[in-house]
Amino acid sequence: MVKSFQGVRVAESKKPTSPILVKDHMSTNLVTFKPQDSIDHVLDMLTKRKISGAPVVDELGHLVGIISEVDCLKEIIKGKYSNTPKFPGLVEEHMSKNVLTMSPETTLFDAAQKFLEHKIRRFPVLQDGFLVGQLSLSDVIRAFPKLKATTW
Repeated sequence: MVKSFQGVRVAESKKPTSPILVKDHMSTNLVTFKPQDSIDHVLDMLTKRKISGAPVVDELGHLVGIISEVDCLKEIIKGKYSNTPKFPGLVEEHMSKNVLTMSPETTLFDAAQKFLEHKIRRFPVLQDGFLVGQLSLSDVIRAFPKLKATTW
């Protein structure tokens, strides 16, 4: 914006804006699973909650993996071949253990770049080694239309 000061036109400086952070857009009320949960239980919860995956935590709340619908397919296929209507396999047998995470202090723009780079749908958010939330690709997409032009 340009203002006039004693007849001289001067560009008005923009106030610095605070960064848009993951912690402001992540989900914190998460469905989580334990390594000893059955795939049957996971499928039931994923279906009921209409989600495609969730973090796996130990008894202390440390992230140990992530389980997704794709991971559950392994047990479903195994059940098909053994003609088993239940899926007794355990989460720890099928979960992804090398999980990419992010900090709650990561900017939303850096998070968006990570989604593009790694082509995954969710990142658990860790602080001091503990699971504090999850950022999904949908969370990022929902956040951007709400941002004002001045925050870019």
